Amino acid sequence: MAEPQPHTRILCAIDTMEMDAASRIANGLKGAVGGIKLGKEFFTANGPEGVRRLARAGLPVFLDLKFHDIPNTVSGAVRAAAKLGCFMMTVHASGGAAMIREAAKAADEAGKSGKRPLIVAVTVLTSLGENDLPTIGQTGPIEAQVLRLAKLAKDNGADGVVASPKEAAALRAALGPDFKLVVPGVRPKGIALGDQIRVTTPAEAVGAGADWLVIGRPITGAPDPRAAARAIAYDLGGTKAAAPAGR
Repeated sequence: MAEPQPHTRILCAIDTMEMDAASRIANGLKGAVGGIKLGKEFFTANGPEGVRRLARAGLPVFLDLKFHDIPNTVSGAVRAAAKLGCFMMTVHASGGAAMIREAAKAADEAGKSGKRPLIVAVTVLTSLGENDLPTIGQTGPIEAQVLRLAKLAKDNGADGVVASPKEAAALRAALGPDFKLVVPGVRPKGIALGDQIRVTTPAEAVGAGADWLVIGRPITGAPDPRAAARAIAYDLGGTKAAAPAGR
């Protein structure tokens, strides 16, 4: 299988409530990223129609609502989300085996009448550190907890997991080459960490085994989001033809 082009690994997180701003960013990033991530902030403000509108704009949509509920409710949510045109969506691995199985089953059913969306399970949020796990009733160290949840996800039909780049290499080694790794907590050198704790650079994350990098503020907060995305892709291995002006 051919190695993916560097820019296709980038999923730009569009975390805004403003539909016009989201459309402007998405349209400006065509050809510079592999897709966009829409989360709770955007969805709460703009609802399903907002997702459909951005999906129609042409970039693949990763719907990151982190479903976490009883199995029947999550199954229904996956079926509803599959109709919005997204290629991938999240559930929380800590929702348990039955919930993950029902999410995967709902995705399979959606695939009978269209393209099956990928189900990826969130392990441990990248804003959490080692000292946070005991306060939420989880057992550390973080890498061990991430591996436990990832194995649970894989064993119950998930296509991949969301985890920090710090755990990517261990996940790839334990779960094989085909299990999808979606990695937030990625910051180019010189960019502020914000509320992320377990962070690496984009190149380090891909080197550790990440399939997709979720990158928000370093792109959307840049004076020229397209140029920022192209610079990241170039650092991941783009050719001179794909490099931003001046490099």
